[in-house]
Amino acid sequence: MVNPPMNVARLAAVDAAQAARVLSEMREATLAGQRLPLAPRPVIEQSWGRMLRSGVDPDRDFRAGLLPPDEVRRRREESPLRHVLPVLREGLLSVADVAQHIMVVADADGRVLWREGSVPVLRKADGHGFELGADWREDVVGTNGVGTPVVVRRPVQVFAAEHFVRSHASWTCTGAPITDPRDGRLLGVVDVSGPLETMHPATLAWVDAVAKLAEARLRELHLGSLERLRAVAAPVLARLTGRALVVDRDGWSAAVTGMPYLRRVTLPKSLVPGRRWLPSLGWCAAEPLGEGWLLRADEEPGAAPASRVVLDLSRPERAAVTVSASASAGASAGASAGASAGAWSRELSPRHAELLFLLTEHPDGRGAAELAGDLFGDPSRTVTVRAEMSRIRRYLGGLLQHRPYRFSDAADVEVVLPEDPRDLLPRSSAAAVAHRRTALPKDRPRPA
Repeated sequence: MVNPPMNVARLAAVDAAQAARVLSEMREATLAGQRLPLAPRPVIEQSWGRMLRSGVDPDRDFRAGLLPPDEVRRRREESPLRHVLPVLREGLLSVADVAQHIMVVADADGRVLWREGSVPVLRKADGHGFELGADWREDVVGTNGVGTPVVVRRPVQVFAAEHFVRSHASWTCTGAPITDPRDGRLLGVVDVSGPLETMHPATLAWVDAVAKLAEARLRELHLGSLERLRAVAAPVLARLTGRALVVDRDGWSAAVTGMPYLRRVTLPKSLVPGRRWLPSLGWCAAEPLGEGWLLRADEEPGAAPASRVVLDLSRPERAAVTVSASASAGASAGASAGASAGAWSRELSPRHAELLFLLTEHPDGRGAAELAGDLFGDPSRTVTVRAEMSRIRRYLGGLLQHRPYRFSDAADVEVVLPEDPRDLLPRSSAAAVAHRRTALPKDRPRPA
């Protein structure tokens, strides 16, 4: 019989010290391979499992080197999170200071970029290495309110001995991820931390709500930038014939003429003017316009250049696909005109990562009913599969064929798998994924 998970919030609200003792006993039993009447919460139990597999030492307070001040400054200047600091401060700092908490904002790499709040608590945080430029990735310092939300992509409260490293057991922290509303890319984590006696059951909902307000502010800023680009684009498109659109530097459409509206076009990492092949448009001419690009599609479709597709599943919860021109692409159609397909990457949702992985397992193709059976054990759920495959084809374009769904012959596909089998698409229950989880090497070295 599976032990029920402990209700940490309820117990801590009644007696924080007792909750801390129970959690300490629970962690020690887990490390010793023993069972208790109560189990850790699933998010904590899964994190502890990752720590054991990756070699984090619960008795060693390991700390990576701090970033130098110039690097912290550079990351701050380049991070979109700088635009939402007023939202975070207004929503968190006034309460945090009174409640003896601090607010910490880290980037997607788990590096602390901003830190404010109660001065006595800031001094205590220094003792834990919770400083500007510190590396708080989960696989460096263990289960915590910055690194664990980076991995699981949802708000997490870590109370007392739920921290994997024993020296952090006097601390409580609550972190929520902040994602880019344009593409779902993780921008970083906002965290509220303090001594364990400051823990409150409502802190998780509070921090999550403020993180969502920050995402809403980023969405407003993006819509404003598209409106400004649209004003620049309108007179230009009015003079053109044929298919054309104007996009911002991230590929979001501001204006379209002569073609159906495209919400977004996947652009290479470093787009330069000239003739380019884009999955959504095929061959087109790219010209800078304002804070974006004017893309004029060729009227005569041409063959897609040979492309290398890398499906990177090596990091739990952070799957990505990267497309670049293959070594032979320079001799492909359009090369004489200086054409280049460029290279681009996209972070994938768990569902899209599953589907693309299944297609790599079945290079001859898979029908909608077969994919539905693979994913859900129910071949009748084809509507869901077709909708998701349609979304994938918006950014992979001609590199993904249908009837059946498969990668095109022009795509050289590589899959990067995790070193530990249990880290392969951890949310997936598909049989093909479960099979591969048993076939990967099980030894995983501790990250440097």
